[in-house]
Amino acid sequence: MGKTVTFKRPDGQACTGYYAATGSGEDAPGMVVIQEWWGLNEQIKGVANRITEAGYRALVPDLYRGKVTLEAAEAEHLMGDLDFSDAATQDIRGAVQYLKSNTRKTGVIGFCMGGVLSILAAVYVKEADAAVSWYGLPPEEAADTSTIKIPVQGHFALKDSFFTPSQVNTLEARFKTGQVDYEIYRYQADHAFGNETGDHYDPAAARLAWQRTLDFLKKHLKP
Repeated sequence: MGKTVTFKRPDGQACTGYYAATGSGEDAPGMVVIQEWWGLNEQIKGVANRITEAGYRALVPDLYRGKVTLEAAEAEHLMGDLDFSDAATQDIRGAVQYLKSNTRKTGVIGFCMGGVLSILAAVYVKEADAAVSWYGLPPEEAADTSTIKIPVQGHFALKDSFFTPSQVNTLEARFKTGQVDYEIYRYQADHAFGNETGDHYDPAAARLAWQRTLDFLKKHLKP
């Protein structure tokens, strides 16, 4: 359904990614999809394909440059080696610019590690028009989230030990301080409740979060 494409980062370097288009044409709204810590695997490609079925073009930048793993320890190592600032301001911004060359509106959505990056993108990628984070948020010192100027939506798990409810509460307080246009939803679920290949997949929570996500994207990205 999709293909590998190469696009330019703002600094001129090349980055590759998984690109999937919808039947509604190459001028459909764009969505940059950001991987979990596992890499650009089949599961995240499936997420991109799902988004195209809702009428978008999707691009998943390959943040690990071809590396993919099934092992949590290796995934943690790969994530630890990732320069989050570079990923947000170069790979992800380049992906947004690539999609926006053909359309007026482009959003960003990320999961786990990608959720952290989607919020960083909301702060630093001025071309983005909306951002969605599933169970991921950056440390306070990484970005001033009160400065976000685009609509942002978050889906968080109340039983999450990676991104705790108290961290979510702090994020929401920052949003309120900055009068950010935001929606935050909390679920009685574990971290990564939306990953159908994982141990903590929660079909009911995932279904509800997806409905809310698609409603949000339709409101802010479609004419």
